[in-house]
Amino acid sequence: MGMSVGGGGAEEGEVPPVMNTTPLIDVLLVLLVMLIITIPVQTHAVKLDMPVNNQPPPPTTEEPQVIKLDVDFDGTVYWNGEVIPNRQDMEFRMQNAAQQADPPEVHLRPNKLVEYKHVAAVLASAQRLGLNKIAMIGNEQFAD
Repeated sequence: MGMSVGGGGAEEGEVPPVMNTTPLIDVLLVLLVMLIITIPVQTHAVKLDMPVNNQPPPPTTEEPQVIKLDVDFDGTVYWNGEVIPNRQDMEFRMQNAAQQADPPEVHLRPNKLVEYKHVAAVLASAQRLGLNKIAMIGNEQFAD
């Protein structure tokens, strides 16, 4: 005598009525890939009408005038190797240089140990007096 325990009504070995979705997912993935392949590639291009210059730039035969300013560790400023005694003398020289027809370039080389306020004062004076071509030289010393 045996007793059947479990789900009711299903005979042994019968497969439950569940739809197999694997082939359906495969077909949908293939269709998705085909759709992605057939979409045209979007190219974002901006068309510009640039002016055409047929003439080469004029050759520069002369080197620009350069003022070398060094700021020492104690705030002493050197103008092309010459010590500037005070700020008024430095500003007077800067003003004279700025009034030239072609203002010179300023190459500023601060010492590694100088306080920033001294360098900032030189930069501010140069810019205020009209020397706008300023370059910081010797930055590799600060790479430590």
